[in-house]
Amino acid sequence: MDKSQKSNSSNILKKTWNYLWNGDSILSWVLFIVLVFLVIKFVFFPTLSLVTGTKLPIVIVESCSMYHESDFNAWWDDNKDWYESRGINKTDFEDFPLSKGFAKGDIFFVTGANKNNIKVGDTIIFTSGISGRPIIHRVVNLDPIGTKGDHNSLQFTSTNNIEKLNEVDIKQNQIIGKAASFKIPLLGWIKLIFYEPFRSENERGFCK
Repeated sequence: MDKSQKSNSSNILKKTWNYLWNGDSILSWVLFIVLVFLVIKFVFFPTLSLVTGTKLPIVIVESCSMYHESDFNAWWDDNKDWYESRGINKTDFEDFPLSKGFAKGDIFFVTGANKNNIKVGDTIIFTSGISGRPIIHRVVNLDPIGTKGDHNSLQFTSTNNIEKLNEVDIKQNQIIGKAASFKIPLLGWIKLIFYEPFRSENERGFCK
């Protein structure tokens, strides 16, 4: 490529960039949004997946199953019987990552996980049920791996819920990853707000 060709290519790139970034037409905004979407989908997420070792490096919490409706002490008093019957006491739970739960709309980064690096108290993301949708719940036993939502009164089995979610025996091929111990509160509502009208009435809105 000679100097004139390089100069023409450079000018085209500059004009295109200025049109997308500084243009005030509807078309320039549409093209800019499409470009951002393509970069996120085909560059950012694949790179993040490679770094974190999971196909779902970022997850948005879509339900209130891990929500604590009160401070930790009050929450524990209401739920301790279930955990203590399984050998998990208050001190144990206080040492768990995300021990105070989290809410619908929170965002987590996810790292790869397997049976060798999962501990009781970790919060994992796994697939289950008829739809195979991702579930984010806390690990309560290891052999087999089982989870429970902090806000739920029971564990899901294939017979006690309409979606046939089963969290009492989670296989390795169901595990997507483990949630990081920090979160971005409520930012996921930017996406969730578009799905709210299609949810059942008791699943809509903020956790309470």
